[in-house]
Amino acid sequence: MAEVAANNANHPCETPKNVFDFGAFVGDLIVEEDASSDDISLEGLQEELEECKNDDVVANILSKGIKLREYTKGVEHNLRKVELDSIQDYIKESDNLVSLHDQIRDCDSILSQMETLLSGFQVEIGSISSDIKILQEKSMDMGLKLKNRKVAESKLAKFVEDIIVPPRMVDIIVDGEVNDEYMRTLDILSKKLKFVDTDPMVKDSKALKDVQPELEKLRQKAVSKVFDFIVQKLQALRKPKTNIQILQQNVLLKYKYIISFLKEHSKEVHLEVRAAYIDTMNKVLSAHFRAYIQALEKLQLDIATSNDLIGVETRSTSLFSRGREPLKNRSAVFALGERLNVLKEIDQPALIPHIAEASSLKYPYEVLFRSLHKLLMDTATSEYLFCDEFFGEESIFYEIFAGPFAVIDEHFNSILPNCYDAIGLMLMIRIVHQHQLIMSRRRIPCLDSYLDKVNISLWPRFKMVFDMHLSSLRNANVKLLWEDDSHPHYVMRRYAEFTASLIHINVEYGDGQLELNMERLRMAVDELLMKLAKMFSKPKLQIVFLINNCDMTIAVLKEAGPEGGKIQQHFEEMLKSNTGLFVGLVSHFAIFRFRPQEVLGQILGYMEELLMEHFSDLIKFVKTRASEDPNGSNERPISVSEVEPIVKDFGSRWKGAIELMHKDVITSFSNFLCGMEILRAALTQLLLYYTRLSDCIKRINGGAALNKDLVSISSIMYEIRKYSRTF
Repeated sequence: MAEVAANNANHPCETPKNVFDFGAFVGDLIVEEDASSDDISLEGLQEELEECKNDDVVANILSKGIKLREYTKGVEHNLRKVELDSIQDYIKESDNLVSLHDQIRDCDSILSQMETLLSGFQVEIGSISSDIKILQEKSMDMGLKLKNRKVAESKLAKFVEDIIVPPRMVDIIVDGEVNDEYMRTLDILSKKLKFVDTDPMVKDSKALKDVQPELEKLRQKAVSKVFDFIVQKLQALRKPKTNIQILQQNVLLKYKYIISFLKEHSKEVHLEVRAAYIDTMNKVLSAHFRAYIQALEKLQLDIATSNDLIGVETRSTSLFSRGREPLKNRSAVFALGERLNVLKEIDQPALIPHIAEASSLKYPYEVLFRSLHKLLMDTATSEYLFCDEFFGEESIFYEIFAGPFAVIDEHFNSILPNCYDAIGLMLMIRIVHQHQLIMSRRRIPCLDSYLDKVNISLWPRFKMVFDMHLSSLRNANVKLLWEDDSHPHYVMRRYAEFTASLIHINVEYGDGQLELNMERLRMAVDELLMKLAKMFSKPKLQIVFLINNCDMTIAVLKEAGPEGGKIQQHFEEMLKSNTGLFVGLVSHFAIFRFRPQEVLGQILGYMEELLMEHFSDLIKFVKTRASEDPNGSNERPISVSEVEPIVKDFGSRWKGAIELMHKDVITSFSNFLCGMEILRAALTQLLLYYTRLSDCIKRINGGAALNKDLVSISSIMYEIRKYSRTF
């Protein structure tokens, strides 16, 4: 076959491959006649021919045109030659093959011996494997038994540990002192009691019959002992000058497990301890607050009575009832002063009465109110947290504080009906609001209902006192209130201070109802002010009175804070474009919502009267004659002789008259700036009158003769500017 391949390699195909014709191939195939037809089978021939269709060798032979039989004989000849060559090679190597055969036979013998030896080892290993399997089964069985025994042992040990009563535990429960070790032993006893009562398997055990009586005796002994111990500690709370919070935190909380033990194993005794603590703390705290209130009452500074109202005439109050009260305390009825500090010091510690009493200090009631409620908040917070931690329940707090609440309510109900201090009431309302915020930040809800109740009590009282002030203005006796003095009236000063105080207190709250009430109060004081002004016979004094009172009111309101200033600025800007020269005056009235036309008319009337006192002839002439035509056909034309006395009179005394006007304004108006504003306006009006007079003289025949007596306009303007520079 190698030679055939070589021949094929030496005769490469130089022509393209021809299509292989299977019909020609089969047609040329001649079967040997000596072959038996029975031995030859053509089954599968077609499949083999199909497989040879793509065979390159077969296709190459056929493409050369070689007969298949000749090609086959050539292949057989080559095979024969190769076979003979191979036989010669084997003959040459016969000795080596014999030697190789002997070696193989020796190896076979050795391997046979090794096979025998390994077969013996295999038998022994099989025996050992079976032994190991047996040992493994025994080991697993023993491991399972050990595991079961350990489980049984642990359960039995736990059972024995839970049910047994050690002598040491008995000694501690019966004879030991109540301390940390006693608490731990009490916890162990509690677990044993729970184990006996809750585990169903224990109830059927014989050990329970022996142990249960002993456990019951220990329970009773422990309950009795811790009850006596707790009662003894509670009695310490009743001792005078005991710091309750320190005793609770440093002593009682160390033994809070006693309460849990009693609650679980002796509910009756637990209720007794609970009731004893409630009774003790109720009485102790009630006595504590009662004593504190009594001490605070000695520090109270009475501010207002039922007669201290805005519209009440000063002389109507009793001199005997006020004889012992300093005058500076009377001013606090309407003015806020330093009383606002109580809101700034809202979270300061409560007053210590004996220190304040030793210093002879007195305080308005809102200071005492804040101090009392500060103490209440701190005490309630401490007690609420202690009850929650010690007893595990918050409801006990309300039972304890039923007494202190009653004591404070009793005091408050005695003070509130006799309180006529509206500013103090409003301060207390804001104090309650601040205290509610403090308790909210602490996240302690125990005083929510109480503070709401106090707030609900204060508002109606404030409204009632406020309405008393309102009624005093509406029902005021104008004749008794009127004083022949154009300076600010004391009623208006009361109103201004009272309003400023309320604005200052409520600047951050924006209470719509309060603003509505203050509007009602403003309307009432407006009406009263106008009635008082009408009591003056001279219109000039009426205007001076109104201006002085309004100016004083604005000055006081500005001190209330930025809110008052904004309102004032708003009205000034609003009226500036409408009132021109008199904006400074009209703005004073704007805060009272007087109509600008009325205000302007009253101011003009005052200025006219002021000028008429000193320049009546000049003003009458200008108003009646200056507008006439001297050269006209009037029955009585204007002559030099008619004007000359007016001119000479003005020229001789105009500076002195202006000085008298200046003195009059200075004495009439309490506000220097306001008075000078009016004086400048009056002098400006005088300049207008004199200008008209000068124009009239220029039109008169022979009027030039009076020029030497006329005062120059520039001189009058210089004098006006001189007074303008003073402010």
